[in-house]
Amino acid sequence: MNQLLNQDLQQLDNFLQEIKDYSVLFLSSVETLPVKAATASFENFDLPRKGMGAMHTLSQFRKRYEEHLAGNSGPRNWGFVTGGATIPAIAGDWLTSVFDMNASDRDIPPFKIETETISMLRQLFGLPDAFSGNFVTGATMANFSGLAIARQWLGKQLGVDVAQEGMAALANAKIVSCTPHSSSVKSMAMLGFGRNALVKIPALPDREAFDIEALKEYLLAHKGEPLIVLASAGTVNTVDFDDLQAIVALKKEYNFWLHVDAAFGAFAACVPEYKQLLDGWEEADSITIDAHKWLNVPYDAAMVFTRHLQLQLDTFKNVGAAYLGDPEKDFKYSNYTPENSRRLRALPAWFTLVAYGAEGYTAIVNNNIQLARQLGTLISESDAFHLLAPVRLCVVCFTLHVADEEKQAGIDAFLKALNDSGKVMMTPTVYQGVPAIRAAFVNWRTTEKDLTIAWEDMLQQAAGPTVEED
Repeated sequence: MNQLLNQDLQQLDNFLQEIKDYSVLFLSSVETLPVKAATASFENFDLPRKGMGAMHTLSQFRKRYEEHLAGNSGPRNWGFVTGGATIPAIAGDWLTSVFDMNASDRDIPPFKIETETISMLRQLFGLPDAFSGNFVTGATMANFSGLAIARQWLGKQLGVDVAQEGMAALANAKIVSCTPHSSSVKSMAMLGFGRNALVKIPALPDREAFDIEALKEYLLAHKGEPLIVLASAGTVNTVDFDDLQAIVALKKEYNFWLHVDAAFGAFAACVPEYKQLLDGWEEADSITIDAHKWLNVPYDAAMVFTRHLQLQLDTFKNVGAAYLGDPEKDFKYSNYTPENSRRLRALPAWFTLVAYGAEGYTAIVNNNIQLARQLGTLISESDAFHLLAPVRLCVVCFTLHVADEEKQAGIDAFLKALNDSGKVMMTPTVYQGVPAIRAAFVNWRTTEKDLTIAWEDMLQQAAGPTVEED
């Protein structure tokens, strides 16, 4: 064994204690770190000839990068829909790395973790047992997987095995949506549909949700053609929900696959006041739900749920690999997801679900919604800002209260000043053609104190730079 490898093995306990102490230091200070890392430049760092060993490598990392780390997982990162990992989820993630398993076989005891976790998630969301579920790397891959299975279904309607024969038979296939997430359009490109296969149906006035009558007209005009309908359960800008019940009613009359992108909107099911937004999703063919958003587990983790297990196998199975067994007889998760090498990413979710249960997640989700509503109220009552859409769940979409021709430049300057201040982070967007700003609440740490800190900074940055007296 290499000398340094052996040395680190002998000093395993001391080194992991150092890592533990450093982790505690970071997590204890994450609320005071700048939310957005400042731009930095670094000297080149070349591969060492001999190597430093574990302890010196940690020292080198801290020397090189520590001062540039940001509180991206802290309570005031409202720029992306980013949940900070709960403490049990971090523990589960650490153990995932310690165990270093390829989470493929379902029937080996440690891998029961995934089926058990999926079962708990079905209970959390109120999904029927007819849905099977698998962990993937994120919402992008969950949407990719759902649409890949839908592609297989489309081919079956036309008498073609797309996974076997390719996309030639589906050259004119269409995916119908209203306000799809960019990851779904990206998935269309990766799957061979092409971005131009997207048919965008008009939204209801001042909404990001399907005009159901317009959808019905399109379906009627293409009756008899197999289609994919991509519905949203929580849009990025305003967390708007398509009328899933109305879409399901159309599904009984027209021939289409229903994929529901519920990346973070699925968690509305945790709160009785909002769960009706998801009514009808239990009839979907496939569903995307993210885990590193409102489940608050570390990146990267999401789930794809589907009620078509055989189509899923037909889509992703490994063929011609004798060492992997017969995919039709020997269950392996690698035959049901894009990845053959699968991290045990269900374990962090298992830890946090068991630690906090349904009531814990109801509290997290409800707290974030209430804070988002409070921010929406502050914005509505302010002369500096203008609320662009009702706060439906956990995202606040607003703009500056300035002339239209000044909005884009004003927002650019405001967000630069706000994000550079390090107290809170938000991102730009466009809503109904209006340059806008979005603030997303999904972090378990966020409290009213954070809202106060952020609001004071927002008002200060909106007022512009102060002039110091001589």
